[in-house]
Amino acid sequence: MQEMQALKINSYLSSGEISTLLENVDYILMASPSMMVDEYPIHFSIILNTAEMVPEEVKPLILEKFCRELGITATSHVLSNRERIAFALTTQETPMPKHIIDDAEANTIPWTLLHIIDFLGDSEGFKEAKDGLSGWSYSYNN
Repeated sequence: MQEMQALKINSYLSSGEISTLLENVDYILMASPSMMVDEYPIHFSIILNTAEMVPEEVKPLILEKFCRELGITATSHVLSNRERIAFALTTQETPMPKHIIDDAEANTIPWTLLHIIDFLGDSEGFKEAKDGLSGWSYSYNN
């Protein structure tokens, strides 16, 4: 696997820019290489455009739906919760979602609370992530 360079973050969207960005977004899908390459080669993050609490009994159904539609198999280490998400401007066309875990970082950049489903898995449809690349795509409602 060739060594990839990390994306340089130029700045972050402001709270108002985040609201505007998310106006017609259903969800954001991110895929990146996993540290558990043999068993679960891809780290997936599905960011739902909602800050609402998702009932516990519905969380596995949402994950199953995405896995079925995207051909994701062998899921493990699932986190499904409302979390702080910032949006970084890079050289890429769309802002990169960033899960903010560190409280100190959360105090320095704008973020919004969204529901994230974060897990490890595998899929034949995400060859780039298996090859060492990270990426994200926005799914818009009509």
